[in-house]
Amino acid sequence: MSLSQSLLLQAPISATPCIPILPEGELHKLNHGLALGRVHQACGSARHRLALWLAAQTTGPVFWIAPKWNTEQLNPCGMMSFINPGRLILVQPKSAKDILWSMEEILRSGASPLAIADIPESPALTPVRRLHLAAEKGGKTGNSAPIGLLLTPGTEGAQGVETRWHLAPDHNGSTGTWRLHRLRARMAPEQGWYVKQEKSKKLPRVSGIIKDNNNLKA
Repeated sequence: MSLSQSLLLQAPISATPCIPILPEGELHKLNHGLALGRVHQACGSARHRLALWLAAQTTGPVFWIAPKWNTEQLNPCGMMSFINPGRLILVQPKSAKDILWSMEEILRSGASPLAIADIPESPALTPVRRLHLAAEKGGKTGNSAPIGLLLTPGTEGAQGVETRWHLAPDHNGSTGTWRLHRLRARMAPEQGWYVKQEKSKKLPRVSGIIKDNNNLKA
């Protein structure tokens, strides 16, 4: 059999299941969400908001891992417009090394569709690889493969993550507007979008594409 014949007989490659970043994002070419069974990164001053947007599009418990010494704590009243605070299971490790260890164990168990780790700095490549393997295994033990989301304060990229996103308020826009940027993705280019919250909607909507990609993190 020739190579061309064998390629024709191969089954089509199915798209990787994803959680969309925001509803109706495909209308503005934001059709590349967060792949299940993988680890992703979010940075920027509004990264915690992005994590809540993702959590709102899942069902079941969501694990939120943050160091015990972190002075910034989640406010249940502030998240009620997105999700029921009772869905969040807070984990507060006493040491930095236990943050990623906790995330690895949660992903491996498959007990939650989303595990979020608020970490003080970007991890090395080896821990990220371990998280990927744990998420893949969690997909075999749970109902579906879980997602790991790393929240980092700076814009430094974590090696090995599937995608990297940046969210910050749009200071040139009206109240309730943000600038969302995809800084890295294996199957999509860098791109930025304007995001706006509508009073009648639970989650914000993508309102347009940022055409100037030379200043993605502005």
